[in-house]
Amino acid sequence: MSQTFTVKAEARETVGKGAARHLRRNGMIPAVIYGGKQPPLSIAIPYKETFLRLHAGGFMTNVAEIELAGETIKVLPKDYQLDPVRDFLIHVDFLRVGEGTSVSVEVPVHFEKQDASPGLKRGGTLNIVRHEVEVHCPATAIPEFITVDLTDTDIGDSIHASAVKLPAGVSFAITDRDFTIATIAGTAAGMSEASESDEAGDEGETEA
Repeated sequence: MSQTFTVKAEARETVGKGAARHLRRNGMIPAVIYGGKQPPLSIAIPYKETFLRLHAGGFMTNVAEIELAGETIKVLPKDYQLDPVRDFLIHVDFLRVGEGTSVSVEVPVHFEKQDASPGLKRGGTLNIVRHEVEVHCPATAIPEFITVDLTDTDIGDSIHASAVKLPAGVSFAITDRDFTIATIAGTAAGMSEASESDEAGDEGETEA
Protein backbone atom coordinates (compact mmCIF):
# COMPACT_ATOMS: atom_id res chain seq x y z
CA MET A 1 0.00 0.00 0.00
CA SER A 2 1.26 3.48 -0.84
CA GLN A 3 2.41 5.75 1.96
CA THR A 4 1.31 9.33 2.63
CA PHE A 5 3.61 12.30 3.12
CA THR A 6 2.79 15.89 4.01
CA VAL A 7 3.95 19.06 2.27
CA LYS A 8 3.32 22.57 3.56
CA ALA A 9 2.52 24.93 0.69
CA GLU A 10 1.89 28.59 0.04
CA ALA A 11 -0.54 30.14 -2.42
CA ARG A 12 1.19 31.45 -5.54
CA GLU A 13 -0.17 34.75 -6.77
CA THR A 14 2.07 35.27 -9.80
CA VAL A 15 3.28 32.89 -12.49
CA GLY A 16 6.00 33.01 -15.14
CA LYS A 17 9.76 32.54 -15.31
CA GLY A 18 10.55 35.61 -13.20
CA ALA A 19 8.23 34.52 -10.41
CA ALA A 20 9.62 30.98 -10.54
CA ARG A 21 13.20 32.23 -10.25
CA HIS A 22 12.19 34.35 -7.26
CA LEU A 23 10.66 31.29 -5.58
CA ARG A 24 13.76 29.18 -6.15
CA ARG A 25 15.98 31.88 -4.70
CA ASN A 26 13.86 31.58 -1.54
CA GLY A 27 14.05 27.80 -1.32
CA MET A 28 10.66 27.14 -2.93
CA ILE A 29 9.52 25.77 -6.29
CA PRO A 30 6.28 26.30 -8.23
CA ALA A 31 3.66 23.56 -8.39
CA VAL A 32 0.09 23.12 -9.62
CA ILE A 33 -2.82 21.09 -8.25
CA TYR A 34 -5.42 20.12 -10.83
CA GLY A 35 -8.32 17.70 -11.24
CA GLY A 36 -11.29 16.95 -9.03
CA LYS A 37 -13.52 19.12 -11.26
CA GLN A 38 -11.94 22.22 -9.74
CA PRO A 39 -9.84 24.99 -11.31
CA PRO A 40 -6.04 24.50 -11.26
CA LEU A 41 -4.47 25.80 -8.06
CA SER A 42 -1.01 27.40 -8.26
CA ILE A 43 1.13 26.82 -5.17
CA ALA A 44 4.72 27.00 -3.97
CA ILE A 45 6.32 24.11 -2.08
CA PRO A 46 9.67 23.70 -0.26
CA TYR A 47 12.45 22.69 -2.64
CA LYS A 48 14.67 20.67 -0.28
CA GLU A 49 11.88 18.57 1.24
CA THR A 50 10.31 17.84 -2.15
CA PHE A 51 13.67 17.01 -3.76
CA LEU A 52 14.47 14.53 -0.99
CA ARG A 53 11.04 12.92 -1.39
CA LEU A 54 11.60 12.62 -5.12
CA HIS A 55 14.89 10.74 -4.68
CA ALA A 56 13.70 8.59 -1.77
CA GLY A 57 11.74 6.37 -4.19
CA GLY A 58 8.03 5.91 -4.79
CA PHE A 59 7.40 9.61 -5.29
CA MET A 60 4.92 9.08 -8.15
CA THR A 61 2.97 6.37 -6.32
CA ASN A 62 2.62 7.95 -2.88
CA VAL A 63 -0.33 10.13 -1.95
CA ALA A 64 0.66 13.52 -0.55
CA GLU A 65 -1.25 15.81 1.75
CA ILE A 66 -0.80 19.44 0.78
CA GLU A 67 -1.38 21.78 3.72
CA LEU A 68 -2.49 25.14 2.39
CA ALA A 69 -4.03 27.99 4.42
CA GLY A 70 -5.49 25.63 7.02
CA GLU A 71 -6.83 23.19 4.42
CA THR A 72 -5.47 19.71 3.67
CA ILE A 73 -5.67 18.60 0.04
CA LYS A 74 -4.94 14.99 -0.89
CA VAL A 75 -2.97 14.73 -4.12
CA LEU A 76 -0.88 12.35 -6.19
CA PRO A 77 2.31 13.57 -7.91
CA LYS A 78 1.71 13.14 -11.65
CA ASP A 79 4.66 14.88 -13.26
CA TYR A 80 7.78 16.86 -12.45
CA GLN A 81 10.39 18.80 -14.35
CA LEU A 82 14.16 18.89 -13.84
CA ASP A 83 16.55 21.52 -15.09
CA PRO A 84 18.14 19.93 -18.19
CA VAL A 85 21.61 21.22 -17.32
CA ARG A 86 21.89 21.21 -13.54
CA ASP A 87 19.33 18.44 -12.87
CA PHE A 88 17.55 20.21 -10.01
CA LEU A 89 13.78 20.14 -9.52
CA ILE A 90 11.95 23.11 -11.04
CA HIS A 91 8.23 22.20 -11.10
CA VAL A 92 5.73 19.59 -9.89
CA ASP A 93 2.19 18.75 -11.05
CA PHE A 94 -0.21 17.20 -8.53
CA LEU A 95 -3.54 15.47 -9.21
CA ARG A 96 -6.26 16.12 -6.65
CA VAL A 97 -7.59 12.75 -5.40
CA GLY A 98 -10.54 11.53 -3.35
CA GLU A 99 -12.02 8.23 -2.22
CA GLY A 100 -13.47 7.53 -5.67
CA THR A 101 -10.47 8.63 -7.73
CA SER A 102 -8.85 5.99 -9.97
CA VAL A 103 -5.41 6.50 -11.48
CA SER A 104 -2.94 4.84 -13.83
CA VAL A 105 0.54 4.51 -12.35
CA GLU A 106 3.79 2.65 -12.98
CA VAL A 107 4.72 0.36 -10.10
CA PRO A 108 7.93 -1.70 -9.73
CA VAL A 109 8.02 -5.48 -10.15
CA HIS A 110 9.62 -7.61 -7.42
CA PHE A 111 10.66 -11.22 -8.05
CA GLU A 112 10.53 -13.70 -5.18
CA LYS A 113 11.35 -17.37 -4.47
CA GLN A 114 14.24 -17.47 -6.90
CA ASP A 115 15.69 -20.35 -4.88
CA ALA A 116 12.59 -22.39 -5.81
CA SER A 117 13.19 -22.03 -9.55
CA PRO A 118 14.68 -25.20 -11.13
CA GLY A 119 15.81 -23.15 -14.11
CA LEU A 120 17.79 -20.69 -12.02
CA LYS A 121 19.29 -23.53 -9.98
CA ARG A 122 20.55 -25.09 -13.21
CA GLY A 123 22.40 -21.91 -14.13
CA GLY A 124 19.63 -20.11 -15.96
CA THR A 125 19.34 -16.32 -15.91
CA LEU A 126 16.35 -14.21 -14.97
CA ASN A 127 15.78 -11.93 -17.95
CA ILE A 128 13.56 -9.06 -16.77
CA VAL A 129 11.49 -7.66 -19.63
CA ARG A 130 9.56 -5.14 -17.50
CA HIS A 131 11.04 -3.66 -14.33
CA GLU A 132 7.80 -1.67 -13.93
CA VAL A 133 4.22 -2.25 -15.04
CA GLU A 134 1.38 0.20 -15.48
CA VAL A 135 -1.76 -0.53 -13.46
CA HIS A 136 -5.20 0.98 -12.89
CA CYS A 137 -6.17 1.28 -9.23
CA PRO A 138 -7.80 3.52 -6.63
CA ALA A 139 -5.60 6.52 -5.85
CA THR A 140 -5.82 5.66 -2.16
CA ALA A 141 -4.75 2.03 -2.66
CA ILE A 142 -1.73 2.12 -4.97
CA PRO A 143 0.41 -1.01 -4.47
CA GLU A 144 4.06 -0.38 -3.60
CA PHE A 145 5.07 -3.14 -6.01
CA ILE A 146 3.80 -6.15 -7.95
CA THR A 147 5.15 -9.57 -6.91
CA VAL A 148 6.14 -12.31 -9.36
CA ASP A 149 6.56 -15.82 -7.91
CA LEU A 150 9.36 -17.79 -9.64
CA THR A 151 8.51 -21.15 -8.04
CA ASP A 152 8.78 -24.04 -10.53
CA THR A 153 9.98 -21.83 -13.40
CA ASP A 154 12.46 -23.52 -15.72
CA ILE A 155 14.83 -22.54 -18.51
CA GLY A 156 12.82 -21.41 -21.51
CA ASP A 157 9.79 -20.37 -19.44
CA SER A 158 8.15 -16.97 -19.83
CA ILE A 159 6.25 -15.27 -17.02
CA HIS A 160 3.20 -13.51 -18.43
CA ALA A 161 0.82 -11.00 -16.88
CA SER A 162 -1.87 -13.68 -16.47
CA ALA A 163 0.40 -15.53 -14.01
CA VAL A 164 0.58 -12.57 -11.62
CA LYS A 165 -1.89 -12.23 -8.78
CA LEU A 166 -2.87 -8.57 -8.37
CA PRO A 167 -4.30 -6.96 -5.22
CA ALA A 168 -8.05 -6.37 -5.07
CA GLY A 169 -9.14 -3.41 -7.19
CA VAL A 170 -5.92 -3.38 -9.23
CA SER A 171 -5.73 -4.28 -12.93
CA PHE A 172 -3.10 -4.06 -15.64
CA ALA A 173 -3.38 -1.09 -18.00
CA ILE A 174 -2.52 -3.36 -20.95
CA THR A 175 -5.57 -5.52 -21.59
CA ASP A 176 -5.28 -6.47 -25.27
CA ARG A 177 -2.54 -9.06 -24.78
CA ASP A 178 -0.94 -11.32 -22.18
CA PHE A 179 2.34 -9.43 -22.11
CA THR A 180 5.64 -10.90 -20.91
CA ILE A 181 7.16 -9.66 -17.66
CA ALA A 182 10.25 -11.90 -17.53
CA THR A 183 11.81 -15.05 -18.95
CA ILE A 184 14.23 -17.69 -17.68
CA ALA A 185 17.06 -17.79 -20.18
CA GLY A 186 19.71 -20.49 -20.33
CA THR A 187 23.44 -19.81 -20.31
CA ALA A 188 25.67 -21.57 -22.82
CA ALA A 189 27.10 -23.76 -20.04
CA GLY A 190 23.69 -24.55 -18.68
CA MET A 191 22.36 -25.43 -22.12
CA SER A 192 25.39 -27.73 -22.70
CA GLU A 193 24.85 -29.50 -19.39
CA ALA A 194 21.15 -29.89 -20.12
CA SER A 195 21.96 -31.30 -23.58
CA GLU A 196 24.47 -33.81 -22.13
CA SER A 197 21.92 -34.85 -19.51
CA ASP A 198 19.26 -35.40 -22.17
CA GLU A 199 21.69 -37.40 -24.33
CA ALA A 200 22.66 -39.56 -21.36
CA GLY A 201 19.00 -40.21 -20.70
CA ASP A 202 18.40 -41.14 -24.32
CA GLU A 203 21.35 -43.57 -24.28
CA GLY A 204 20.06 -45.16 -21.10
CA GLU A 205 16.64 -45.65 -22.66
CA THR A 206 18.25 -47.16 -25.79
CA GLU A 207 20.32 -49.64 -23.77
CA ALA A 208 17.27 -50.55 -21.76
